[in-house]
Amino acid sequence: MSPSPRKPRVPRVASPPSSQSSSQPPSSRLDLDEVADDLGERRQLGHSAKVTVLRPVNEPETSPANPSGTAGASHEPAPAKERASENRKPKPERKLFPSRRSVALTKAGSPGPGGAAEVVAFPVPRAKRLRRRAVLVAGSVVGLVAGLMAVLVFTPVLAVRTIAVDGTKMLTPAQVQAALAPLVGRPLPQVGPDDVSRLVLPIVQVKSVRTQAVPPNTLHVTVVERVPVALVKQGDAFSVVDGDGVQIATAKDQSAFPVPVIDPQGAHMSHETFLAVTGVLSALPAEVLGQMATASADSVDSVQLKLSDGKTVVWGNSQDRDLKAKVLQALMKNAENSVKGQAPVNIFDVSVPRHPVTR
Repeated sequence: MSPSPRKPRVPRVASPPSSQSSSQPPSSRLDLDEVADDLGERRQLGHSAKVTVLRPVNEPETSPANPSGTAGASHEPAPAKERASENRKPKPERKLFPSRRSVALTKAGSPGPGGAAEVVAFPVPRAKRLRRRAVLVAGSVVGLVAGLMAVLVFTPVLAVRTIAVDGTKMLTPAQVQAALAPLVGRPLPQVGPDDVSRLVLPIVQVKSVRTQAVPPNTLHVTVVERVPVALVKQGDAFSVVDGDGVQIATAKDQSAFPVPVIDPQGAHMSHETFLAVTGVLSALPAEVLGQMATASADSVDSVQLKLSDGKTVVWGNSQDRDLKAKVLQALMKNAENSVKGQAPVNIFDVSVPRHPVTR
C-alpha cells in the first residue's frame, strides 16, 4: 500500500473576542502579537518573514493600556531583557586626556563639559624649570649690579677728594693740581682721561697725561712733559724748544739747560729746516745731546751738529734718526778709546748709517 500523503497542519487562528468577553478583565497571559505590537513594529520581508524592531531601552514603554508612555501607569510586567537593561547602570566615560577645549575652559575658569571645572595638571619639563630659574637668577643679579653701579656713579660716595701728581720736572705738582681743581667733588667713575687732558694740555710744558682712579677718593695723574732739545737766541735771552719746535720756556743763561744752541740763520722757528734740526736733536740720547754745542742746517737734507770739543757730525736728512743716533754714539765711544798713535777723529759722518765714515 502506498502511504497516504500527510495532510498539512493548519495553524490555529484565535477567534476574535466576542462582545461578551470584552467586558471581562484581561487575562494575565499575553498574546505574542500584542507583545510584538508593544515592543516595536513589524515589517514584511518578502512573502513570509517578519522582523520586529525593538525600541531603545530608555524610551518609555507605550502600550494600549498606557498610551502616554508614563512610568507607573501600567501594571503589566516588562519583558526580562528590558528589566535587565534597566537594572544595568551605564559606565562613566573615562578620559585619559581632556580635549583642547576642556583645557582651555578650565584655564579660563569656565566649567568643563560635565558641568564642573576640569583641572588637569601637566608636569613642567625639567629643562623649562631650569631655564626659568636661570632667567630669574640672572635678572636678580643684573638688578643688583645696576643698583650698586647707580649708587657708586651718581652719589658722592666715590667723589674725588685727592689729586696725586707725578712726572713733573719743569712744572710743579701744585700747578697741575690747580688746573685739575674743577674735578674735585665729582664722582670718581665719571672722571675720564679726556676730562683730565682738556684741563691739563693747555699747559705748554705738558705733552701728554695718564690718569688712574684709586678708590675711594683719589685721582692719580702722571704727566709726560716736553723735553727741551735746543736753545734759540732771542735778543738777550734764549727760548727753550722741544723736538716739535714748541717753545716751552725761556732762559737768560745758556748754562740753565745743557742743550745746543740753534742758529736759525734768519729762518722762522716754524720753518721746515728748523723743524728738521729739532727733530734730529730729539732722537739723540741724553748723554750725546749734552755734548752738543750748536746745530745748523742749510736745508732739510744737510743737518750738521757741532760738539763742545770742536768735532763735527754730518747727519744729512732726518730719515733713520734712531739708527743714526745709535751709530753716532758707538763712533764717539770708539774715538774716546782710540789707540795711542792713531790719528784723532774730527768728523763723524752718519749720513749713510749702514756705512758710517770717520775722518
